[in-house]
Amino acid sequence: MSFLSQKLQEKSLISASQALAVDESISKNNSLMEAVSSNTDLDEPSLLESLAEIIGCEYLSSLESFLPSRDMLAKFPARLLLEHCIAPVEIDGRLHIAVSDPFSSRGIDQLRISTGLDCPIALCCRSDIDRFIKTHLGLGADTIQTMVDEAETSGLKILSEIEQQDIDLEDEAEGASIIRFVNQLLTEAIEKRATDVHIEPFEDELRVRYRVDGVLQGASVPPEVKQFQAAIVSRIKILSNLDIAEKRIPQDGRIKVLLSGKEVDIRVSIIPMLYGEAVVLRLLDCSSMLLGLENIGMNAQDRDIFSDVITKPHGIILVTGPTGSGKTTTLYAALSKINDLERKIITIEDPIEYQLYGVNQIQVSNKRGLTFAAGLRSILRHDPDVILVGEIRDLETARIAVQASLTGHLVFSTLHTNDSSGALTRLVDMGVEPYLVASSLEAVLAQRLLRKICPYCKQEIDANETQNLRDKYGIIIPETLYRGAGCRNCQGTGYRGRAGIFEQLVVSDDIRALLMENASVTDIKAQAKKEGMRSLREDVQRYLDAGETTVEEMLRVTKV
Repeated sequence: MSFLSQKLQEKSLISASQALAVDESISKNNSLMEAVSSNTDLDEPSLLESLAEIIGCEYLSSLESFLPSRDMLAKFPARLLLEHCIAPVEIDGRLHIAVSDPFSSRGIDQLRISTGLDCPIALCCRSDIDRFIKTHLGLGADTIQTMVDEAETSGLKILSEIEQQDIDLEDEAEGASIIRFVNQLLTEAIEKRATDVHIEPFEDELRVRYRVDGVLQGASVPPEVKQFQAAIVSRIKILSNLDIAEKRIPQDGRIKVLLSGKEVDIRVSIIPMLYGEAVVLRLLDCSSMLLGLENIGMNAQDRDIFSDVITKPHGIILVTGPTGSGKTTTLYAALSKINDLERKIITIEDPIEYQLYGVNQIQVSNKRGLTFAAGLRSILRHDPDVILVGEIRDLETARIAVQASLTGHLVFSTLHTNDSSGALTRLVDMGVEPYLVASSLEAVLAQRLLRKICPYCKQEIDANETQNLRDKYGIIIPETLYRGAGCRNCQGTGYRGRAGIFEQLVVSDDIRALLMENASVTDIKAQAKKEGMRSLREDVQRYLDAGETTVEEMLRVTKV
């Protein structure tokens, strides 16, 4: 029996039979870590803590509290750290090398040779080391280092923005390192559940940010990535079939990727800025569009009312809210519910975010003259029962939608207003006559997406703070409140996932009368509330009562 397996057995961490199995596995050239994990139920933290005690080194349960300086990290080749999963950390003023396998010495030896430093080791879980490296070295640090080395070896000169316009970047962008970096960028964004990726050029840096759960957060990238800004943008243009030579006007494109069996559609927008081209990638998870009305977050009462409204034979149903508030998901859920052989449904969208079986879908193309208004006029000649217009953007589209509803069609669309009552007066402001709005509009659904507290770090708020909030905001605040402390599962934000909140206004005879009188938004809202409408803020209360969101999130997303 080996010394280590004997020590593990003495500590009652493994049985005698497991110790023999571990030794047999080691004899077949498996590492100790592989041998233990495959022949015992001992978890990695327990094993590493025991090994640290046996071999006399430090054990680190986490690396989150270690904040290395850039000067210190610069001493170590990023490629070696990533390849061998090792991390330099300072413990009590002395530099240590954190490793997850103390018996794999190749990486440690290479590091000592390349730096000339003889640092003691400390043991830490592999996942913690991976997270530490990604956080402090930046996304694709090894790839960027490779590109820097290649540039220095080939004598490549990094030119100014004006000079770069004369470079043929296609070959450079097709290089393996650039391809790998862009792939890493997209993979990390998808793994972090990002809905958007922002690549923003500034004078001395290329900033990358992810929008996760509706809020932007910085992505760590090495500062050297600025040198390869033009090549990265060119690679994205190639993927989305855009003109890589055109740098003076905005361009829009599309990429489809498959990761872990999940199909993600990426909308690409590129706009020239002061220090180069800025890129925004909108990530659309096709599977997330398959939600039914029961799963989008409506309370039971609103869901029953909305289910009844969408089965009406004609009229307009509007869904309002800012970009990224889930309007398209709600509309798709509504269409899926009423989609059957007896109805012909045609949509005109920009873009088509998900293909609905049995629904005829048209993609807007402004270049070819296929606008919402032009497409809507053509749709009416195809004998539809239900029409979805992606967005009412102008008076022409609004008037055609109203006429369609008045001639026996059920029309769904979206509008950018702050609340449901504002949508009624918005149509009038666009130029639609009040009597036409009053006679065609059936319901308006305003919605937002609210971040939910991370279940892994959820904790109760101090009673005094809760009471202060109750005194300030009234009975909408429950007696017990919760908040996320921030952990690795929520990337330190305290939130993980989102849920919908809704404000549904059904156009009654009294509200139609107010519209005919050119009543204000305030009067319309007051009448709707009298008829039972719950505001967006009031709808947040069910999540506060269930301990699923915070007062801070309520204030961020809604107003009184």
